[in-house]
Amino acid sequence: VQLQASGGGLVQAGGSLRLSCAASSVFVIDALGWYRQAPGKQRELVATITIGGGRDYADSVKGRFTISRDNAKSTAYLRMNSLKPEDTAVYYCYARLDMAGGMRDYWGQGTQVTVSS
Repeated sequence: VQLQASGGGLVQAGGSLRLSCAASSVFVIDALGWYRQAPGKQRELVATITIGGGRDYADSVKGRFTISRDNAKSTAYLRMNSLKPEDTAVYYCYARLDMAGGMRDYWGQGTQVTVSS
């Protein structure tokens, strides 16, 4: 699978950004989404969306972030509103593939999101 992330940057607290995660694979892309990792912390789930539209969010982003998906383009979008300094992290594009032996998870390159106070 190839995963291409884009859309990170620097924004002031309260601002918005939109991330894109474009996937390419010969297998069915069951889910797309984002994980993030802040300095000194473990990587954590931000949001995922399944091919059927099921969504999962970290509690810390519920009500502020919205994930959507264009299945025709195999691309997921993360709209991030009301950003906070604690959202600062490297955001990693994620895909779960439906392969012959079962589901497998992949992470692509990260994109830096920095929220200034």
